[in-house]
Amino acid sequence: MRADDQGPWLSPDDLDLVRRKVPMVYIDVVPVRLDADGSLLRVGTLLRSPREGGLARAVISGRVLLHETIRTAITRHVEKDLGRMALPRVPASPQPFTVNEYFPSAVAHAFHDPRQHAVSLAYVVPIDGDATPQRDAIQLAWLTPQEATDPAVRGECVSGHAALLAGAVAHLGGLV
Repeated sequence: MRADDQGPWLSPDDLDLVRRKVPMVYIDVVPVRLDADGSLLRVGTLLRSPREGGLARAVISGRVLLHETIRTAITRHVEKDLGRMALPRVPASPQPFTVNEYFPSAVAHAFHDPRQHAVSLAYVVPIDGDATPQRDAIQLAWLTPQEATDPAVRGECVSGHAALLAGAVAHLGGLV
């Protein structure tokens, strides 16, 4: 059975209850553009309006659904945020470059999600097609590795995503 054949995963009330009682499984995706040799050219960030208001930079993030593979969740969330023509290059057996925990209470230097405690598997995913911001993503910016790790850009990030950007750039050897 496919994850999207099951209708709503949980009612909003049931989801709120589960979020208060059980850590949720999420994926974070840092979209990248690579050159022909596989070297990092650009890092993608989304401009969003977070729950707290204002505007902030973020990576692609979302819940893994019941009976959904990690690979399918990555593809679904990339297509949801960047469109079906983004053409993400997701490996057959994706391995996260890091694992993070989001906490509902704000803690210095920690990932934060006021709704829940979540465990997130973070991936770097090359994008080969035409990516266009979708739904609640206002803008997609393709930054150089230097721009993505600049303190000004890091200050615009939400929920600890600045650390994800820096980690993804380091993981790909983007700053030498």
